[in-house]
Order: sequence, then C-alpha cells, then structure tokens
Amino acid sequence: MENLALIDSFSDFKDEKLIDRVTLMVILEEVFRNTLKRKYGSDENFDIIINPDKGDLEIWRNRIVVNNGEVEDPNQEIELSEAQKIETDFEIGEDVSEEVKLIDLGRRTIQTLRQNLISKIFEHDSTNVFNQFKDRVGDLYTAEVHHIRSREVILLDDDGNEIILPKDRQIPNDFFRKGDNIRGVIDSVELRGNKPRIILSRTSPMFLEKLFEQEIPEVFDGLITIKKAVRIPGEKAKVAVDSYDDRIDPVGACVGMKGSRIHGIVRELGNENIDVINYTNNLQLFITRSLSPAKVNSLKIDDDSKRVQVFLNPEEVSKAIGKGGYNIRLAGKLTGYEIDVFREGMEEDVELKEFSDEIEDWVIEEFKKVGLDTAKSILELSQEDLLKRTDLEEETIKEVTKILKEEFEE
Repeated sequence: MENLALIDSFSDFKDEKLIDRVTLMVILEEVFRNTLKRKYGSDENFDIIINPDKGDLEIWRNRIVVNNGEVEDPNQEIELSEAQKIETDFEIGEDVSEEVKLIDLGRRTIQTLRQNLISKIFEHDSTNVFNQFKDRVGDLYTAEVHHIRSREVILLDDDGNEIILPKDRQIPNDFFRKGDNIRGVIDSVELRGNKPRIILSRTSPMFLEKLFEQEIPEVFDGLITIKKAVRIPGEKAKVAVDSYDDRIDPVGACVGMKGSRIHGIVRELGNENIDVINYTNNLQLFITRSLSPAKVNSLKIDDDSKRVQVFLNPEEVSKAIGKGGYNIRLAGKLTGYEIDVFREGMEEDVELKEFSDEIEDWVIEEFKKVGLDTAKSILELSQEDLLKRTDLEEETIKEVTKILKEEFEE
C-alpha cells in the first residue's frame, strides 16, 4: 500500500467526523513519527513531507555513509556498498536520503499504524466535542431519547453526540419513550479516557431558571432578574424575582394572566408547584414572603446561628410547613436561614423538648425538621400525616403520640 493510498482510505471517515484535510495530515505525521520511533528507535533522522493540497506525504530516512562492516547504528549509518546501490557516486561521510515506503515497514507495522490513526482521529473528535460542551455548562439543551437504561437515559443530539441523563437527574415522575425530545441543562462535562461524558439535568435549579428565560420575555431581556431558585424536583419550587424598573411587577409578569406564562414551565417540570416571590433586601420581609401562603405574625432572627423563629397563629402553621414539609424546607433554602415555627395563642401546649426524658433527642429533631415542635402540633395530625411528613417508623410515632396524650390526660 502506497502512502497516498493510506490517506485516501480515510477520506470517508474524516468527512464523517468533520475533520479537515490539514488536520488529518497533522494527525498522520504524529502517528507516522510514533511508528518510526517504535520500529527504528528514533525519528530524529527522518523527514516527513506533507502536501495537504494533494493529500500526499513522503518519508525520507537520512543516514551517514560509513565503511563496509563499520555500521554501529543501522538507523543512523549505512554501508558504502549499500549507499552506492542508491547512487553510485556516494562516498564515506556523505549524507544519504532514502525514501521509505509503507511496504518497507512490514504488514504488522502498517496494521498498527492504521489502528493508531483511527484512535487519534477519534481522540481528536472527542476533544472537539469536549471543548464544544465544556463552555455550555448551564445552557438549556434538547436531545432525542436513543436508549433507556435502568440508571440512565442515553440521548443523541442533532450532531450525533451522546448525552447522558442519569436517573438522579430526572424528575421523579418523568417517563420517556425512544424518539422523545428531552430538555434539560448541561450539568457537567468531563473526559473519561478519551471519551467525553456530557451530563444533562432536569432537577437542577438552573433548569428552572433557563425555562423562565425562555418562556418569559422580560427575564430574557434582563428587565426581570432571578435572584435565586430552589426546588424539590417534581414537587415544589420557589423563585425569588426582582426588577429595577418600578413600572414592572416581576411576579405578575412571570405568572401571567391566570398563570398563562408559567403554565408551560409547570407542565415541563411534571406539574411542579412554583411559587414566585418578590425579592427584597429587607430580610424580615423576605423570610415572611418565602413562607407564603402562610401569614406570619412576627419573627426573631439570629444572624450568628443563621436561624429564625417564626410565630404564627395555629391555623397558619400547616400552611407554613406545607405538604411533606416542602414549603418550610424551600423557604429555608431560599433565605439561607433555618426556620423554626412556633404557635401563638395556645395556652395549654407544651414544647416538645420538655419530653426529652421520655422521647429521644433525635426523634424530637425529626419532628422539628418539619415544624412540629410542640405536643399539640403533633396531636393535631393523624398518624398517616405524621408518617408522610417525617422519616420516622410507625411504631415510633405511636409511642410518641401515646406519651403526649398522657400529658394532657393527667
């Protein structure tokens, strides 16, 4: 096989991988030099001449003429008698340049060269893909479902690039079929070996922000700013928005008439409930708004511990906590403060910590995580509600409610 024939044998491959001919020549020279190093021990005395216009290359080996029988390095030196077979007037000490044909390298070396060339082209292609996507982290992206596995969904974009949507980055009620177009944000890009691994996410708060940019013109134009977005994917989200133009109502603009603008976002996120909140630098007011729809009577902020005590009427507590404790958890994420809820106007109630001699501290903490910090706040709820809101076992809840009931029966 001649040098030109090897190059031409890769023409279809290079066109498919969108590698230009000049780049292919650079890869070819690198592969050839590595092959020469392995076969001859060094490539320093070889000239590789590449003509990208013709798509051809030549390999020349340069050696010094020495007396017959005095060759010490066959790669660097050539006997006089051998040199004179190339050209009869060569003399001792002169440089001899001899063209190396592929066939001279041997069949096995040629096969290895071809494999290395394929590998280098794939490596080049993978590096291009990696460089293309690493600058797109956080961007909204759409790709088609190609293969569904138990732990991930394999997607392909319009250029045939493989995108991975792992199970833990899917919204819990997501359901996909082959051929579906899926939207998400590019979450991360990394090289594993020579292969880029591009991760898509539908659970990232950034996905919610990008959907706002796409669906709401004022956000896209920068008239409305998203200060922060927090999510419990598929369940609930809170988005704090602000506008530097007093004429614009940021919440109204995002929600739209009867929720018309936000409806598409809710549908994309599997009917995730989205609260849009007016941002403010007034921390007390911001925490109060974050607990919407609950009405807060008052609150005490401890900046050192990043905790806030919120006082509400008894009927507002369940609103503040929300289904599954989602509302209070998201309010905490949005504001950056741990929120403790307290009831006002209930004379005959006892704080849960007063039962620490009968109820283990970790159990009390589990209740407090979802805003249940008094005896009556627990007794007001059914056992089913308590099981849903906490991570406690049924027997533990039964034992706690028994202890609390006995306190009020005495």
